[in-house]
Amino acid sequence: RKGLTWKYYAKKILYFLRQQNILKNLKEYLQRPTERQSFLEGAVLIDQYCNPLSDICLKSVQAQVDDITDKVRKVLRTKNPRHPSLASKAGEVLIPEVELQRQVLDAMNCVLYEQLKYKGNELDYYNSLNSYIHQVLIRRTGIPISLSVLYLTIARQLGVKLEPVNFPSHFLLRWCQGKEGSTDIFDYTYIDAFGKGKQLTVKECEYLIGHHVTEEFYGVVTSKEVLQRMVGNLLNLGKRESTDQSYQLLRDSLDLYLAMYPDNVQHLMLQARLYFHLGIWPEKVLDILQHIQALDPSQHGAVGYLVQHTLEHIERRKEELGPEVKHRSDEKHKEVCFSIGLIMKHKRYGYNCVIYGWDPACMMGHEWIRNMNVHSLPHGPHQPFYNVLVEDGSCRYAAQENLEYNSEPREIPHPDIGRYFSEFTGLHYLANTELEIRYPEDLELTRATVQKIYSSGKE
Repeated sequence: RKGLTWKYYAKKILYFLRQQNILKNLKEYLQRPTERQSFLEGAVLIDQYCNPLSDICLKSVQAQVDDITDKVRKVLRTKNPRHPSLASKAGEVLIPEVELQRQVLDAMNCVLYEQLKYKGNELDYYNSLNSYIHQVLIRRTGIPISLSVLYLTIARQLGVKLEPVNFPSHFLLRWCQGKEGSTDIFDYTYIDAFGKGKQLTVKECEYLIGHHVTEEFYGVVTSKEVLQRMVGNLLNLGKRESTDQSYQLLRDSLDLYLAMYPDNVQHLMLQARLYFHLGIWPEKVLDILQHIQALDPSQHGAVGYLVQHTLEHIERRKEELGPEVKHRSDEKHKEVCFSIGLIMKHKRYGYNCVIYGWDPACMMGHEWIRNMNVHSLPHGPHQPFYNVLVEDGSCRYAAQENLEYNSEPREIPHPDIGRYFSEFTGLHYLANTELEIRYPEDLELTRATVQKIYSSGKE
């Protein structure tokens, strides 16, 4: 309950440092020969980068996959006690006979989809958890590409070589039924790991997405291209919403994409626009724009616009005097009844929250006031409104007449609690006024900054 501010900024430091280390590991992974690039390891690296504060490691994920593989061997043993997969270790020997490979895939489908109840997440498809391999193993659900990585890994450990296919709209695996290395798409059966391991013909693949595709989309792709598609999915999820969480996902997925393709002008421009929109790290924005201009001079117009406005932002930041200090003793604030740090309850929606800011009247625009139906309140927008951190992790703006004291105050598990408060007393939160912190929207750290934080209590 104490040291909340220190913990908040310590997490930011740890988040940054771990991501730097993971990026280093990813770049080393990409420099290896293709045959040494495990699809599972690549998926773990993406998972780690987007969840750097979680305890995710390749060894643990591999152990869980090994456990599933052992379950498949048990099923195989009941069907064919002399199956070569029972004798070999970790897929060291590929099984040449198609019928023996089929037995492995049948046993895999039995274990994954019948015993363990893995399934494609059709009800909550656009949830980022579906893309994180450690969450796929916990929740036993995912999207086509994450389930395909799991399926392919288990198959290869049992001596069956499946290959990833970057099929449009629905990631698939292919299983060779003819001569190894064949370029004829009809020599392959295609496996839908999202659809419980269903085996498809070329025509059935087209039925799956509802239109015809050319032969190139049935070809095998590299581990780097698999990672590119996984990161692309996360990028699209980050673009879907405009929340703090989606912005962080967009930032993280852009970092990953640019680690793989550092000269991609489209994504560099998106990164520059994102930082500009969030008002953070303007010096980084200028570096990105300079790189874009060197790569593609035709971007001069867009680059010039962002450079001009970024420089203006830097100048304004130099002139900033800091946030306005509000005093409840001021006459214009006489209607404000509640204080910073109080644990409140929303009368209408029942959520618990803590106040971290207030205005003497609603400061939102007319559209927000109309959409939130504020005029239906007895005092409408002409009453104090409070900034609150809610127990579900959201931030809201609540009218005074909708809030009441919480008779049983308890801690609010909000990720930004330490940004505003230093301690929970058991009744209310104490604001962190003892620290000289300006609450930056972003904390970009260098080694020198970290050393300053260690040596000074004022950063």
